[in-house]
Formats: sequence, structure tokens, C-alpha cells
Amino acid sequence: MSSYAFWNNKGGVGKSFLTFVTACEYASKNPETNVFVIDLCPQANVSETLLGGQESGGLALRKILSGNERLSAGGYIESRLNSPFVQTSDPQKYAIQVSEWNDRIPDNLFLVCGDNLVEILSEAVRQTSQLAVPLNSWKKVMYWIKDLKDSLRESKENESIFFIDCNPSFAIYTQLAVTAADYLVIPFTADESSRRGMENIIALLYGQGDNYIASFARLSFYKQAKEHGIDLPKLHTFISNRVLTFDGAQSKAFKAANASIKETVKTLSKKHKTIFASPQVDSNDRFVEIPDYHSASIVSALTGTPMHRLKAGPKNINGERIQINPGPLKGYKAALTNLVDRF
Repeated sequence: MSSYAFWNNKGGVGKSFLTFVTACEYASKNPETNVFVIDLCPQANVSETLLGGQESGGLALRKILSGNERLSAGGYIESRLNSPFVQTSDPQKYAIQVSEWNDRIPDNLFLVCGDNLVEILSEAVRQTSQLAVPLNSWKKVMYWIKDLKDSLRESKENESIFFIDCNPSFAIYTQLAVTAADYLVIPFTADESSRRGMENIIALLYGQGDNYIASFARLSFYKQAKEHGIDLPKLHTFISNRVLTFDGAQSKAFKAANASIKETVKTLSKKHKTIFASPQVDSNDRFVEIPDYHSASIVSALTGTPMHRLKAGPKNINGERIQINPGPLKGYKAALTNLVDRF
């Protein structure tokens, strides 16, 4: 099965939480499929949420990272630095079964934990990719996470699907993530900075867009990927996150910003169909809307509870009473189902 990287060059668009709820809902709906989350964001937000939420998830992650072996994305990358051009022995050990740490998560969901070590090692990874020998050192390093993904898939009898959480920056660990993905999922909020972030993605990965910006992008990752014959992920889904409403209708400000982003994607799809998944799909059909954050999302994130396990009613979170109303919860679950059904 396929692999999907959640990325936007702009931070704060909710990609880590969307990775969490998407992976959990997919695992719940497809119990015979192995669902892997690879957390390549040094902040490890999706890992903390999966492992139990704000408090218990953070403690669990600290315990995992402080073990005799660092079973995380950072630990795996460290092992590859020790032997850059040969796959590490037993790479499957870096994926943990999340339900052993958080019993609210489906048993078929596995996690390669995020790790701040990824940031610390990034310069060493970059230097390794520039070694003169072997001649294809850059490509071999770019495939480190793809190697891990392939090993994890081969270790399971049933089909597997991968969701990769990325850091907003286009650091080398983000490059490893997108190189490992078949498809790109771009969450955004309806504002001009999100639109610029999406334009950066298109320039950085595909060397397309504004002539001035694209001319620089073609000198770096895009050029290297093209020269080394690396297949880059296709643009799959654009998630309009935190949709703002007023009296049950979308706000005018949201509609205007959203329309601008849709027009950007429409223009791109007309000029460069080959960078999209299923090029025949209308550009408007590539968009999914997820409602604005409300109590259900807050409780889900703080407690590591997937949406399918969340019920309406009062909740006590950190000494505060939070009310989850059935209407917003039902609306969020319906929107999430629409998203998950695309994978």
C-alpha cells in the first residue's frame, strides 16, 4: 500500500494532530492493515499524542528515548550514520506498537517515535550526503527513510500503509521524509501565509511556480532529485483545516482566503498535471474541509484519545471541565471520515 507525508512549509496548520487522527481512524476502519506513523518532526508532537497525550505521552516518550537503545527516528538515523550506505541490522525494532503504551490506540498502529536528536544530527546527515564516494551518496542518504519503510513493510504479512509527519522547514530530515513518500498531503489554514507555504513546496520539490523563486529552487533539491532519478511524491490532498464559521456558514474572510488557495492549485494543475496524483481529478475535488478546533479536538489531543473513541459529555481535563457537545463532535467525525476514505 501507499505512504503519505503530511507537510506544509508553514507551521501551525495542525499537521501533527491531523496525522494523529487520520492514522488512528484509518487503523480503526482497517484492522487487518498495519498502520505505521513515522514521526520526522524533532518536536515529536504526534508521538506524544499517540503515546497518551500531553502528560503521559511526554513521559512515555522520555522513557523510550532514554532506554538502552534509542528506538526512535533519531536512533535509526544515528545507526545509518554509523554505516551510511548499508541498511542497519533489524530496522524493525525502531517501530513500537502504540497500544502497549496507550490502550486507546488500535493494536494495528505502530510508531517510529519523533526525536529531537534528528535536529542535532541533521548537519552530519547533510555532510554524509555530500561525500565524493560513492558517486551516488546523496541518493543513498535520501533513501534512508524509504529503506526503513520498505523494511517495516516486509516485516509484516498483511498490507501496510504509512503516514509521515514532517517538520515545516525543508531541513534534510524533511527531505528524507518526502523522498520516502508516494503522496503528499498538504494541510493549510485559510490565510495568505499558508498559500505562500504551499508555493514554497511546489518550488522546492518540483521547481515550479514564480519564475524568480523557482530559478533558485532548481539549483538545490529539485535539481539533485532529477539528476539522481528520484521519484518525488505526487500532490494528493489539500486539507483546509480549522474552517471558520459564523451562524453556521463559512466566514467571508475564510471564503476569500480559501478561494485564493484553490485558485493557486487550479492554476498549477492546469500547467503541471504530472505532479498530481490522478491527474484527471478536478482540482476542487482535491480539497477536504475539517471544522475549526473545538472541545473534542482539545480533549483528543490532550488525552491521546482517537476521535472514534471520543464520546459527547463533560470531561475533566487538568482540573478544568470541558463540555463536548454531540453536534460538533458528529460534524468533526463526518469530516474526518471523508478525509480517511481518500487513503
